[in-house]
Amino acid sequence: MDSLKQKEQACTRPFCFFCTMKEPDSFKRRAGISACFKELPLGEDQGNVLVLSSLWQIAMTHPDDPEFPSLGIFECMAKLIFKGINNKCWLQTDQNIYIPYYAAHVIGSYTMNKAEFAEKAVASGVIPPLLDLLRGKMSWVEQRVAARALGHLASYERTSEAVAQYEEEVVRSAMKVASTCLHVVYVSFVEVKDKRKRQKYHCDLLTRGVGGLEMEICKAEEWASQLQCWSLNILNCFACKEKSLNLICKQHFLKQLCGMWGGLANRSSPAGVGLIRILCYSKYGRKKISESREVIESLCNISRSSDDWQYMGIDCLLLLLKDPDTRYKVIDIAALFLVDLVELRSLGDRSDLGETITKALLLANYKQGKLNKNRKIEKNLEELWNLKVERRKRERGLCREKIEKRMVLVDITKQEANHMFCLGEIEEAIVKYSEALELCPLGLRKERMVLYSNRAQCQLLMRDSDAAIRDSTRALCLSTPVNSHSKSLWRRSQAYDMKGLAKESLMDCLAFINGCIKSESSRRVKIPHYAARMISKQMEATWLFATARSTMATRQDFQVMKQVQELEGKGNLCESGDDKQDYRDEITRVMMEKKGLSTILEEPLIVKEESGRKMERTRRV
Repeated sequence: MDSLKQKEQACTRPFCFFCTMKEPDSFKRRAGISACFKELPLGEDQGNVLVLSSLWQIAMTHPDDPEFPSLGIFECMAKLIFKGINNKCWLQTDQNIYIPYYAAHVIGSYTMNKAEFAEKAVASGVIPPLLDLLRGKMSWVEQRVAARALGHLASYERTSEAVAQYEEEVVRSAMKVASTCLHVVYVSFVEVKDKRKRQKYHCDLLTRGVGGLEMEICKAEEWASQLQCWSLNILNCFACKEKSLNLICKQHFLKQLCGMWGGLANRSSPAGVGLIRILCYSKYGRKKISESREVIESLCNISRSSDDWQYMGIDCLLLLLKDPDTRYKVIDIAALFLVDLVELRSLGDRSDLGETITKALLLANYKQGKLNKNRKIEKNLEELWNLKVERRKRERGLCREKIEKRMVLVDITKQEANHMFCLGEIEEAIVKYSEALELCPLGLRKERMVLYSNRAQCQLLMRDSDAAIRDSTRALCLSTPVNSHSKSLWRRSQAYDMKGLAKESLMDCLAFINGCIKSESSRRVKIPHYAARMISKQMEATWLFATARSTMATRQDFQVMKQVQELEGKGNLCESGDDKQDYRDEITRVMMEKKGLSTILEEPLIVKEESGRKMERTRRV
């Protein structure tokens, strides 16, 4: 009986990977694995996908294990990718369509941490097949893992030159993927509501068979964001070495970078602003960025937000202001935003950031001389000089008694402002809050934070969104830690919503809710209903595929209008009234179908036909 079981369990495959892994003799095991790697690209075994799936799991869990990289796994994976791209018949057989994805993923996992593994991968010829996948020889799913692997290879000093041999092609492909991937994923997968029309292997890879349509869309959003961010990572590697800047710094691409932010599905990546900051470290990059007003305004909005990458926006603006060739191009825009940040103490690992901003603005204005004729900028810089220089001098000699007297005056003025606010005299309240801010010593940061925040609420009621953003930003700079004052976050979120800046509004609203959760002492946390409504609204507007959805809707509307015009042209040629009515009905049907209302349209037509039949029967009677 035992011998029969052994015969049943005995494997008949000559190069079985799973049997080889069970071999107790390490020498025989290594020799067997090496033979398996050589045989895999040559064989037609149906079980190859199981081997690749196992290799993928091993590479994910043990990416630093040198055994497989030393036995020829990279050469095996490269050959399998080439086979999948060039042999369509083999690719469509059994489950072989999964193999190129797993192969590229294995390469990316093993080259993630170790430069020596990356060298072996390059020597094994993995770059050409990965580049074919990045070009789109298969689908966006394979592009994602190819971008990941190429990004790892381009990041190491020892292998970057090998990737640079394909520099122009890699850069152009990465730019194209970063620009178009969200649209491609939306059109080819997310928008396809009928699951039967989606590629099955895409669904399987996304969810591993767990979850339905909603889970697939969530994972598709996450993967699309990763594809975009990993493509940008490839460009980062070239930009760091100041290579291909003439390609990367095309104006249309720089504008597109402003909208690439990773989404909530991938908040750990700086995405577009990360690449812009790297470009700002080169003279050519600063020159090109300073020529785009849209990019500068985007950096300014990031610098006054609670985004995790706020410091990157500030870094970019400071680099542009310190460059004598670009400061005069950006100061008119940047100064209006940066003056609200001069009381920042620290942000992340950057200390005395407010002082750095102050020096950069005043120095840029001084060196620019009389070229700046913008009265608004001059007024802001005068206020900055008064705040950071003149008031400091005056307050340096104040004794404790005088400070206490001032505090009494501040408190009285604040109470008057609050009273006016309650009476609905908003303009008068703004004046009083401004008087209190002038009296309040600079060292009393908490008191000044409250005054700025209260004035921001008044500005909101006056529908002055710009002033509300300025005051709430100044309040948040004074808060400890930075960007932690809940009321100011909510007020700035509303102001950004008024301006149509959905992403900035969403970030502030999320930070506001996070503050509410942390301050809640009870176990059951209640999220304010007004904040929940704001998040729902802004998440819809900032959805990763929002632009792709809008583009598709515009195209559909254009197609509808074209069909309607054609039908109207035919209708004008009709002589009888019945024919014209038929064409009107056809136009209505086309428009309703495009809007997904065909089922609604059918009901009244059915009712109409039924009532017509009843009338005919009545006449006969």
